Amino acid sequence: MTQLLKARQGIITQEMRQVAKEEGCDVETLRQRLAEGKVALPCNHRRRAKKVCGIGLGLKTKVNANIGTSVDYPSEGEELKKLKAAEGAGADAVMDLSTGGNLREVRHRIMEEAGITVGSVPIYEAAVKANQRGRSLKAMTARDMLDAVRQHCQDGVDFITVHCGATYGVLKLLKESPRVCGVVSRGGVFLVEWMSAHKKENPLYEQFDEVLSIAREYDVTLSLGDAMRPGALADAFDRVQVYELNVLAELCQRAWEKGVQVIVEGPGHVPMHQIAAQVKLQKELCKGAPFYVLGPLVTDVAPGYDHITSAIGGAIAASAGADFLCYVTPTEHLALPTVQDVWDGVMAARIAAHAADISKGIPSAWQWDKEMSMKRRKRDWEGQFATCIDENRARSVRASRPSTDNVCSMCGEYCAFKVVDTEGGDGKNPDIKAPNQGAGRRV
Repeated sequence: MTQLLKARQGIITQEMRQVAKEEGCDVETLRQRLAEGKVALPCNHRRRAKKVCGIGLGLKTKVNANIGTSVDYPSEGEELKKLKAAEGAGADAVMDLSTGGNLREVRHRIMEEAGITVGSVPIYEAAVKANQRGRSLKAMTARDMLDAVRQHCQDGVDFITVHCGATYGVLKLLKESPRVCGVVSRGGVFLVEWMSAHKKENPLYEQFDEVLSIAREYDVTLSLGDAMRPGALADAFDRVQVYELNVLAELCQRAWEKGVQVIVEGPGHVPMHQIAAQVKLQKELCKGAPFYVLGPLVTDVAPGYDHITSAIGGAIAASAGADFLCYVTPTEHLALPTVQDVWDGVMAARIAAHAADISKGIPSAWQWDKEMSMKRRKRDWEGQFATCIDENRARSVRASRPSTDNVCSMCGEYCAFKVVDTEGGDGKNPDIKAPNQGAGRRV
């Protein structure tokens, strides 16, 4: 049985206990939310990750890192280094998006080496295989797509992105409502081109019951992909995007009815003032299903800094209710990321996730910041390094501009804390009250 079906029967699994312990939450509450579909625990029973990732209501915001080969850079070894960088930086999950080299071998090595949740996008492999056989991508068959889904589930992947919402109706609307950047999802493009060439419905939608049967067999969580996510601010929240979201809401309900866990994917490039509304709409239409967002990126003009543009959007989205952030690296829109790019992307997304968790009122998030502030007040540098989100970076920055007498080189002897300690004051303002750490939304 799937985690969802067990939860509905009142069964508390080892994975539920592990997540509850990690989150510091009540395991029965977790079970109830899992039974309602508001929490997902991606964990293929053919591959037990050392650290199960709980995603959804009342849990800390999670971060995913995309890795994978390309045709230009098919090195398996380089992607394994990126995996280690992602894990070292604190990612909760990785997705293998490989399109170059031996795709199955790369996937197997990533799953063997990873101690965290692993996801994939089966249609990439179906398209690559069709291309390698000397055929057009449009020559993929429905069986090719479904066989790829089964292969990835059999191999042990914990969650898969399936672009089932890219229906023929969405394609028709896309032609009636031209976009600046059209379709930017790779999986979405493959399916749009296939439907256009064959004048047929998307097989992943038309045969969704078979997709559900496969997912249920291995307890693979479906990440319902947003094939029509906006790739430009000008395309955000258009009719095409909202149409697909309604389709995803239908598929989400069908998955729950079959006992299959679901995550719903979201945009994309979105202006800041739209983010909260988009998250709330998804949560309403999909009845509280976990929401997985790429960024969102809040501006189109910052290539080379898109880990920052996405962190801004990610913090807003997660504070509004998104549960899972897909990182974006500095090289988004420019090049395949390096190992350092992966580290930087994960860190940016983790900062966004943590900032949102404070807004959500997650107790452990508040406590982490309080501990850091207490060590900063004491000028306890070793304590600060041990508590901050990236110890090595903090150490290297301080070492690059050393100072004396237990202060930093920004203020030196005029450090506010040192002045108070030296002059004998307590540094407290009686007119200022400590913030209420319950000020965020209750969960």
